[in-house]
Amino acid sequence: LVLANLVHPVPGFTAPQVLDDVIYEVTPSGSIAWQWVASEHLNELGFSPESLKLVLAAKPRNGAQAVDYLHINNMAVLGANKWHAQGDARFHPNNIIISSRESNIIAIIDRKTGKVAWTLGPDFPAIAGAHVPRAVDQIIGPHDAHLIAEGLPGAGNLLVFDNQGEAGYPRVSPGIFPHSRVLEIDPVRKQIVWQYTAANSAQTLWSFYSAFISSARRLPNGNTLIDEGMNGRFFQVTQQGDIVWEYVSPYFGSSPVGGEGGPVLTNWVYRALPVPYNWVPPETPRSEKPVAAHNAATEHLVARP
Repeated sequence: LVLANLVHPVPGFTAPQVLDDVIYEVTPSGSIAWQWVASEHLNELGFSPESLKLVLAAKPRNGAQAVDYLHINNMAVLGANKWHAQGDARFHPNNIIISSRESNIIAIIDRKTGKVAWTLGPDFPAIAGAHVPRAVDQIIGPHDAHLIAEGLPGAGNLLVFDNQGEAGYPRVSPGIFPHSRVLEIDPVRKQIVWQYTAANSAQTLWSFYSAFISSARRLPNGNTLIDEGMNGRFFQVTQQGDIVWEYVSPYFGSSPVGGEGGPVLTNWVYRALPVPYNWVPPETPRSEKPVAAHNAATEHLVARP
């Protein structure tokens, strides 16, 4: 499966060209065996009539030639999960989950029919604090939406990095204290069952914030690995919010993004994925030493390359 862009005119859009999101299934020989084009399913994504008018009237930004109206940034096969095992066909293991940065939508595509089988968003109530469980509240510009795999704590729940940047039709933003969240969501009840913000680590909310890119993955021990992408920071938190491992990438490269037209240096990292320890070839230089317990409220452990 390949997530790609298709630049073409789409009837109904004000813009002459649309940067459409498309999913291709490609055979080993390079033939397209199946495809899904987002603009053919706009009426299935949950837009109100008023929001759909804003979508169709969207204009290209940042000098682009085509309007990037959804910006689907993530696509994954659901895999085996308890919801399907319990008889919910929407969560068939072959179905596909996507997240749209521009529309604040997470959706599941039925692999057989191509229809959208399940959606979260685009409309949410205002954020209602930190207590859980609670109904899913305002998600903005999400990334890395996926179901936690079988065998991991929270299996079957949706894990997503909620950037809290600026997005939506109409656009919404997090206000004076922008900060990101990691949300674990029961996708059937559509309730937040666990969340992480910097406040869970006794830090100011804005000390954990990535308005774009980023990811979050559940680990076998129940901790969560978080990539605060725009700052090149990876860290691991317990269910209680203790930071037990942290690494800031020292590798910087030139980027045309974020410099008001001029090149700048950045250490941003799009996504961080955990791999099993034995995935690393045995001949790779390595060392192990125990890490002492610490108080996450007063100090951090920093991993050095």
